[in-house]
Amino acid sequence: MPGGGVTLSATTDVDRVEAPVTVKTYLMCAFAAFGGIYFGYDSGYINGVLGMNYYIHMQTGLPYSDSGDTTVWTLPSWKKSLIVSILSAGTFFGAIIAGDVADFIGRRTTIIVGCVIFLVGVILQTASASGLGLIVTGRLIAGFGVGFVSAIIVLYMSEIAPRKVRGAIVSGYQFFITIGLMMASCIDYGTQNRTDSGSYRIPIALQMLWALILGIGLLFLPESPRYFVKRGNIERATDVLARLRGQPRDSEFIQQELSEIIANHEYELQVIPQGSFLNSWFNCFRGGLRKPSSNLRRTILGTSLQMMQQWTGVNFVFYFGTTFFQTLGTINNPFLISMITTIVNVLSTPISFYTIEKFGRRPLLIWGALGMVICQFIVAIVGVTTDQSKAPISAMISFICIYVFFFASTWGPGAWVVIGEIYPLPIRSRGVALSTASNWLWNCIIAVITPYMVDADKGNLGARVFFIWGSLCACCFVYAYILIPETKGLSLEQVDRMLEETTPRTSSKWVPHSTFAADMGMTDKGTLATEIVADVERKGSVH
Repeated sequence: MPGGGVTLSATTDVDRVEAPVTVKTYLMCAFAAFGGIYFGYDSGYINGVLGMNYYIHMQTGLPYSDSGDTTVWTLPSWKKSLIVSILSAGTFFGAIIAGDVADFIGRRTTIIVGCVIFLVGVILQTASASGLGLIVTGRLIAGFGVGFVSAIIVLYMSEIAPRKVRGAIVSGYQFFITIGLMMASCIDYGTQNRTDSGSYRIPIALQMLWALILGIGLLFLPESPRYFVKRGNIERATDVLARLRGQPRDSEFIQQELSEIIANHEYELQVIPQGSFLNSWFNCFRGGLRKPSSNLRRTILGTSLQMMQQWTGVNFVFYFGTTFFQTLGTINNPFLISMITTIVNVLSTPISFYTIEKFGRRPLLIWGALGMVICQFIVAIVGVTTDQSKAPISAMISFICIYVFFFASTWGPGAWVVIGEIYPLPIRSRGVALSTASNWLWNCIIAVITPYMVDADKGNLGARVFFIWGSLCACCFVYAYILIPETKGLSLEQVDRMLEETTPRTSSKWVPHSTFAADMGMTDKGTLATEIVADVERKGSVH
């Protein structure tokens, strides 16, 4: 029979009881989240390296001094812009490509390939000396690897995590990003005064360790069951789901969850035209803006949400924080202040593990944006109305840390959680890839323009740049209120139906009232109609 003898029971119980979440499930998801550590580390180490005397000497040819007077040492704006932004350019294209790769070779395998590409880029960066050739090439190639991982790790985690803890699990990805940022800052702090190439090569080379741990470890984790359903391999999907949930493959828990995944996929195949490679990409943009089930609406939501996350301006602190703090004359050690901001980032993120499931995605994004607006305007006002004495500078640093707290506990994890939930299975990998690419596109744009905005020989905005970030966070507040739906406590298949039937501002009141399995057809014995299973197996809908 279809499914190689697999009997798929369906149920009309719209709020079905799920298999208990086991320690094994938590550990699998937590290890997958480890992918964030080298995303964060690779983004963060450059912050300190650009402020190191020895590295500036290597890139400019200026006479080297180890006097500790870092205020006279600076890279030209165009070099800082190029070195920082080239990574984001690579990640943009890597994320776009990863969506298709993940549909053909699997989510887990795509992440492993990304680790290999990343290693090549890190080796080139480590070998760099004077000049920009190797450092720029290495960061571009590493960016492709980071793009693969950052786009697909969220997709992978969303597809394997149980619905009741999915938000907390995916938030773990952001948590590891913050750990990576903090570790990079600590390593930079420890090597900043070295008088040889180890000052920058040690922080760069350590990235290889994170990629090796993730790549090798993933070899022992299962593939996503939804990937196997998409490929029409119901047997493998059953085996993997049973392994993930710690249940026998013929368990009612497994059969009900799998039947809903299959029925939802079959439903989407009926409403989403399939065809050529290009047609499959066009599916992400089908439908009108006013139609709740429109793929176009979901794609715009996902890509604009990641754009808004970058508009919060947090990467100004983590990319250029050290060089910004160097311009505040009363700060003795800008590297230490940068390290403190990353520690605040790490300590704040775990709060979201609880709040994102307790209060939901929508409230976190709304109130988080409001908190950031207040902090950023205070920083800007203090910066332009006071002299650079100790008390005002301390106040600015304090509110920058509070601003980082609001980001880390809300928008940091929240944006990643939502983009992993809003796309239907036939376009999920490409939709998440497009959303992640949007993140990196705006990351790149901000990295390019920021030095020209704040450097003394260019725009010389200084603390006034926080008026810009504060205004953009005000846009984030309005955006979240109008457009963000509530997806807390729903399976990915239920999220699909909720988006069809509600608006963002009414989504929190929506309750499941039917299942795709029931709508698509069940036998009188309560099993999923065999022709549905057979059709999914036959199509193996990868295009």
